[in-house]
Amino acid sequence: MPENHLQPRSEAWSGSERPLARGVARPLLRFLAQETAAGVVLAAATVAALVWANSPWSASYHAFWSHEFRIDLGGWDALEHGGHAMTFEGFVSDALMAVFFFVVGLEIATEFVVGELRDRAVAALPAVAAVGGMAVPALVFFALNSSGVGSSGWGIPMATDIAFAVGVLALLGSRVPHPLKLFLLTLAIVDDIGAILVIAVFYTDSLSLGWLLVAISGLVGIATMRRSRIWYTPVYILVGFVIWYATLQSGVHATIAGVAIGLLTPARPLLGERRFENLEDIVSGETAHPAELRDAAWRLRELTSVSTRLLYLISPWTSFLVVPIFALANAGVSLSSDQLSDAAGSSITWGVILGLVVGKPVGVVGATLIGRRLGWGRLSEGLNMSHIVGVGCIAGIGFTVAIFIANLSFDDAASADQAVLAVLAASILASVIGAIALSRATRTAPTDGRHIGGSAPASPDPAGGSRAG
Repeated sequence: MPENHLQPRSEAWSGSERPLARGVARPLLRFLAQETAAGVVLAAATVAALVWANSPWSASYHAFWSHEFRIDLGGWDALEHGGHAMTFEGFVSDALMAVFFFVVGLEIATEFVVGELRDRAVAALPAVAAVGGMAVPALVFFALNSSGVGSSGWGIPMATDIAFAVGVLALLGSRVPHPLKLFLLTLAIVDDIGAILVIAVFYTDSLSLGWLLVAISGLVGIATMRRSRIWYTPVYILVGFVIWYATLQSGVHATIAGVAIGLLTPARPLLGERRFENLEDIVSGETAHPAELRDAAWRLRELTSVSTRLLYLISPWTSFLVVPIFALANAGVSLSSDQLSDAAGSSITWGVILGLVVGKPVGVVGATLIGRRLGWGRLSEGLNMSHIVGVGCIAGIGFTVAIFIANLSFDDAASADQAVLAVLAASILASVIGAIALSRATRTAPTDGRHIGGSAPASPDPAGGSRAG
């Protein structure tokens, strides 16, 4: 996120000269403001999961995440015979990740209304690149797993993890041209849209039409409230919970509810382009009436869209809590010699690795070349195809959504573990190869003077680049 969001104010405790403020609070705020911070926290959670799952206490890892509890809404869902049973791992995937996908929906809506995707000419080429970067990895995986257990996992290598990908660019510092980050962000947003469609269409086993109608009715209700300009947040929270629960019961993956609600969230300010010169234009007199102050606070707040305010509030929680917890719950695969041997001989493993490490760059670069040849878009000034090769390699960092789809793809734990292990290995390889490719590309390529890690303008990413997923 933009650094000024996390800079301590001199009047606040964190801006004081107290030892804890100087030695702990301000360094922590500076760390959280860096684009690499979310990736560092996510990597730490992944390492913790692997260590825990391969330690003498590995049984407690699996016992904890498989512990079952029940969501019971009383008489309202009596037909379900006592509510909905889920494990802690299921709660992370179905509930916490719904919040993550809600943020994804907010970002997509904001980008289409006021962000990079508003200018279709600018967004066209990275969007085309994203489609190629999804299609080719899926084909590579399917070529190795056209039948049998592995055939359902073709969606795994389609995903790009934006937190890790942007983190790699940030580590390269001022050598990376700013338009390259915009290209990657747009690619990742379109990639998210593709992943959402894949989850909704291909990873839904059975449908309960009654619950699905309840969820759809809730979405219609939100759309109606939006058109009626009803902005009372508790009502939206209540309706949003009903939509999530109905989607969970319907058989459609519950994270789709988060995306749908995010897409329906208003992305334009209620007061449009109106501005006030200063507070004296809003309140009158030396001692303003409380009603004037309340009205002034409301008018100032409504100069910012609901989606932007929610992104500012929720995105740090998803980046630094939700996604790391997801990694902790799902990255704990066994690294025993037998497990590694089975994975090395598995077509699932190689389908994921080759899909992400080879299929991603081939798809991104190939689609970009085709898009340029057909006149669908052009590269921004300061970029060349060497940069796109590097970005294509970095797009092979699959992680969060790839692991998410892996757990949806397979019923047996062995196949899911092989897929997760392959995602981890492929993401490391893609990071290293992408960093090397971009380092070589930036040695000779001119830039436009705006750099990641330098004094560039703030990223158009509403979440400030802090989102993981």
